[in-house]
Amino acid sequence: MSRKPTKGYYVRGHFVAEGSELDLELKRELKGSAEASKTDLKKASDHLQTLGESLLTLGQSVIARLVAAEHLPEKLVDAVSDAKRITNFEGRRRQMQFIGKLMRKLDEASVTAIEAALEEQRRPSAAATLALHQAEQWRDRLLANDDALTQWLQHDPQADVQPLRALIRQARKDAQAVSERPGEAQRHGKAYRELFQLVRATLGRDDEPEPATAPSSTPPLE
Repeated sequence: MSRKPTKGYYVRGHFVAEGSELDLELKRELKGSAEASKTDLKKASDHLQTLGESLLTLGQSVIARLVAAEHLPEKLVDAVSDAKRITNFEGRRRQMQFIGKLMRKLDEASVTAIEAALEEQRRPSAAATLALHQAEQWRDRLLANDDALTQWLQHDPQADVQPLRALIRQARKDAQAVSERPGEAQRHGKAYRELFQLVRATLGRDDEPEPATAPSSTPPLE
């Protein structure tokens, strides 16, 4: 009497009988990889959903650049614009889900371009960083040297001198009080911060472009 053939399959040229230890091990590995794959897909989907929500923070010039490079389809741009106008919680939630669905249709190059644009927008510009450093340098000079106030007034002749002097005196007084308490962490007082804000605001005004002068209506002399 012929023996009933064993059910199974071949893996890399080797026969694996169903129900054997090797069969069970291979099935466990397959199940584990499938679960890992589902987890990875969920993470990718969540990332695209979050990325889509971040599109609402992009400036119009950045959006226009992404559209011109064909990384943002018009349908997605319209969906983002609609989301900005929706105030109802449930309506906005559904709209964000729709944006996430559109995001999942983008190719990898477009997703990478959007990520780069968001990162670029989050980073301070070189000009803003330079202005920040200049304000810090002026603040430190004003606190360290009385002659710096004269130099600052040449830079800002319309400055209100008395409040400025009061801020400098108070910031110095606060710093001296901290230095007399050894072992205490360095903390700057309110005057120190207000002095920086005043300097930064003045430097910011200097960076603004001058308004264009309207042409004179007086006819030229003949």
